[in-house]
Amino acid sequence: MKRIIARMWKLIRGPLQWRFLWFAHAKFMIGVTGVVRNEAGEILLLKHRMWPAERPWGLPTGYAIKSEEFPKTIVREVREETGLEVLPGRLVQVTSGYKLRAEIAYEALHVGGTLKLDSFEILEAKWFSPDTLPEGIQESHVQLIRAGAAT
Repeated sequence: MKRIIARMWKLIRGPLQWRFLWFAHAKFMIGVTGVVRNEAGEILLLKHRMWPAERPWGLPTGYAIKSEEFPKTIVREVREETGLEVLPGRLVQVTSGYKLRAEIAYEALHVGGTLKLDSFEILEAKWFSPDTLPEGIQESHVQLIRAGAAT
């Protein structure tokens, strides 16, 4: 049976194989998070309008768009949400997320820009020492901050 399947697979080479794979496998959303630091080592945290009221604080985050390189996602998201410019750094973590979501986190360094919040999504942006994070921060984001501090 395996030989028959292998032979059939070889016969449908090219676009038909890819179409079959596309229909047969799960489609994922890619969430990208940035552990953004300034030169003083402080962490950029955002108070998100659409997050639970008891946990509104977190790192800049958003979804990758089709064909976008993941480090560029965090550059775009930080710019859209805050007006700030960042330089992406090392990969901090890759995990499977909720249902069909993959989570990717990068370090990033603040390199410029003027703070101008996207008031639809973001209520407030502040720089925090990694040792004095605010109440109401996402626990998964605390773990990412700690993972980034280990380097």
